[in-house]
Amino acid sequence: MLIRSWDRGDEAEWRAWLAQGRDFGLLAANGLPGRGPVLVPTHFLLDAVQGEILLHLAAPNPLFAAVRADPEVTLAVTDDYVFAPGHWRGEPGTPTSYYTSVQFACTAAIVDGAAEKAEILNRQLAHFQPETPDTRVTPGAGPFGKLLPGLRGLRLTVREVRAKFKYDDKKPAADQHAIADRLAERGHGLDAGARTQLLRRNARRTQGL
Repeated sequence: MLIRSWDRGDEAEWRAWLAQGRDFGLLAANGLPGRGPVLVPTHFLLDAVQGEILLHLAAPNPLFAAVRADPEVTLAVTDDYVFAPGHWRGEPGTPTSYYTSVQFACTAAIVDGAAEKAEILNRQLAHFQPETPDTRVTPGAGPFGKLLPGLRGLRLTVREVRAKFKYDDKKPAADQHAIADRLAERGHGLDAGARTQLLRRNARRTQGL
């Protein structure tokens, strides 16, 4: 992912963006020889304190074979994306895309022990389903414990985080603000989210936030 100096997001920025409920991404691993990359859409749990990401997949998922061959993976989270028509952006009228993308370069470890898998599942349940605190996974017991052999966990150790907030920060602040008005007028798809990010980035420039 190309990140220009004006598009770069800092750690506080991307952490706040993810904390707004963005916990679904695209996990990519290098494919086996002669094949393309393996891409898996998945929910995940970011443990900021430990610097790791936890998730689980069905045991037959081809990603596991890819990880055994090469444990270096990337998890990408992309949102607040829209198309910006050229006539919104002044001369020479070049259209572009606005989006936010946070990408984690990680080293993956497969988790296959029953207790360790249950721990990952229970942490995910506590995050995604907090309204049912009694619903937990116990190896070999209950309806969920018996399903553990059918899945594997993944523990991703984060090596690098790259964040891009592409919202025309290189343009004059007044022009950027005018584009936010255009997004409000159009008002479809993800325009509202993109406008929020554009105005937030605009405020950072004009108010030193």
